[in-house]
Amino acid sequence: QLQFVESGGGLVQPGGSLRLSCVASGSTLSNYDIGWFRQAPGKEREGVSCIRRNGGMTHYGDSVKGRFTISRDKSKGAVYLQMNNLKPSDTATYYCAATTLNTIASTCRRESSYPSWGQGTQVTVSS
Repeated sequence: QLQFVESGGGLVQPGGSLRLSCVASGSTLSNYDIGWFRQAPGKEREGVSCIRRNGGMTHYGDSVKGRFTISRDKSKGAVYLQMNNLKPSDTATYYCAATTLNTIASTCRRESSYPSWGQGTQVTVSS
C-alpha cells in the first residue's frame, strides 16, 4: 500500500509563503495523479489543486487560483504545492492524495477520486 508524507507546513504571517511537499515512503509518486486537499476546523475537506502524473494538466480551486502552484519533480518522485500571498482563510490541515487512475479536470479535486491519503500537515496563517 502506498504510504506518503506531507511536509512543509507551519506558522506564517498573512502575505507570506510556504511550500508543501508530498513524497512517497519507499516508492515514487511519478506514476500517480496527485491532489492537494485541505480541511479547516469545522469545515468540509476542500480540493485545492491537482496534477496529472505527466504534469500535463493542473487545476486549482477558485479560492487559491493565482496564489498557489502545484508542480512535480519526477527525478525525486515528489509533488509540491507552492503557496504565496497566504491569507488567514488558508489556515487548515493540508493533505496530498494519490490515484493510479487517470483524473480529469472535472473530478481531480474530488475526494472520491483518490484512494490513498497522507496524514496531513498543518498550515496556520496568522499575525
